[in-house]
Amino acid sequence: MKLALVGIGKIALDQHVPALTASADWELAATVSRNGTVEGVEAFTRIEDMLAARPDIPVVSLCLPPVPRFAAASAALRAGRHVMLEKPPGASLSEVHELQTIARDQGVTLYTTWHSRQAHAVAAARRWLAGRRIDSGRITWREDVRKWHPGQDWIFAAGGMGVFDPGINALSILTHILPRPVHLTAAELDFPANRDAPIAARLAMTQGISADFDFRQQGPQTWDMEFQTDGGSLALRMGGNLLEIDGQPAGGEDTIMGEYPALYARMAELVRGGASEVDLSPMVLVADAFTLGRRITVEPFEF
Repeated sequence: MKLALVGIGKIALDQHVPALTASADWELAATVSRNGTVEGVEAFTRIEDMLAARPDIPVVSLCLPPVPRFAAASAALRAGRHVMLEKPPGASLSEVHELQTIARDQGVTLYTTWHSRQAHAVAAARRWLAGRRIDSGRITWREDVRKWHPGQDWIFAAGGMGVFDPGINALSILTHILPRPVHLTAAELDFPANRDAPIAARLAMTQGISADFDFRQQGPQTWDMEFQTDGGSLALRMGGNLLEIDGQPAGGEDTIMGEYPALYARMAELVRGGASEVDLSPMVLVADAFTLGRRITVEPFEF
């Protein structure tokens, strides 16, 4: 199937393009971006121009930042194209609900992807936790924004989500592997004095689960979650790629290269089956953090 990739930035070039190139399901037929291009692929700067010029492309994958994504997604859906959304699926919950309605009315597929759920050890962790009682849990998700989003001021603008851009990856795993749902009870959000999105956050949730997100980590990056249960302890390391049971290695691989190929394989299944897949549970927790969170002003931040 032919596919257009919209938003040619770091994630698109590092993850989406290699996954599409290696896939037997997809042909990258066009790109849409104000700046980036992919060699040998027809390039457009406006999605409206691509939709008009390439009616032969049935699928659009969006890698834009959250705030401008709704306009592009709704234009593609209204043009009868199937749409795949990079995480988070939008800047607000209500706009994603509206995209669901448009997709349903148009009879096309809408897929809200959560790439961290495809990490190597996540499925095994979900199976192990099934039927067990969670007594406590701790998530530590700390990374260097200058490394992963160099100069990308949009991430600290209103709607950019700040530290929740990576933090929602942890929440996507959490909401996928827990035997029963969790909800937020309290939060503290650290906002740089010159920014409109948080640089760090601390969350308290039911089932004794807490989370520590920070965009100021230097040196080794930390993407861990640990759980104590009535049947022992489980830990996921390296963003869900390594599994430990009772402190001992129990599988996984120290690489993220399989995540995006799995997403595109799932998108192919959905399109061929005429189905959609929209899960907003990680984004609900983020929205609740902004609703319940106590705002703390910290030192200004510059890239």
